[in-house]
Amino acid sequence: MVAQIFEFIGNHYILVSVFVFLLVAFVVNEGKRGGAAISPNNLVNLVNRNGAVVIDIRDKKDFGNGHIAGAMNIPFSSIDSRVGELESYKEKPIVLVCKMGQHAGSIGRKLKSQGFEDVRRLSGGMAEWGANSLPVVK
Repeated sequence: MVAQIFEFIGNHYILVSVFVFLLVAFVVNEGKRGGAAISPNNLVNLVNRNGAVVIDIRDKKDFGNGHIAGAMNIPFSSIDSRVGELESYKEKPIVLVCKMGQHAGSIGRKLKSQGFEDVRRLSGGMAEWGANSLPVVK
C-alpha cells in the first residue's frame, strides 16, 4: 500500500505538487479569514499600546481555571446570542483566545461578517500562553 502511494507520487509528481500547493493555499486563506494569528508577546503589546479587547471563548470552567488578565469570557457555544455585548468594541482590536487556537478562526469569521474590522486570534491559544510562562488570573 505504501509502496503504491510512493509509486503514484513518483509517476504523477506534477499532480501531487499542485495538490500540495492548493492545500497549503487553502489552509493559509482559511486562517486569514478568521483573523490574523498573533503570538502571545504581540498580544501583550497590542493590549498595552492599542487597548485591544481579549475575548476568551473557552467554557466557563476552563476560564475559571486560569485566563489572561482583563479577558472577557464569551463561550464558543453562546457567541451568537452574546455578540451584542461586543458592539461597543467594533473600533478596537479584538483578540480571540481558545484552548489550542483551533476554534478562534470560526468565531473570527462570524465577527468580521458582523462588521468587526480588526479581529485577530492568539496563535496556539492558552496552551501557547502557558508554554511561554505568561501570567494567568484565576
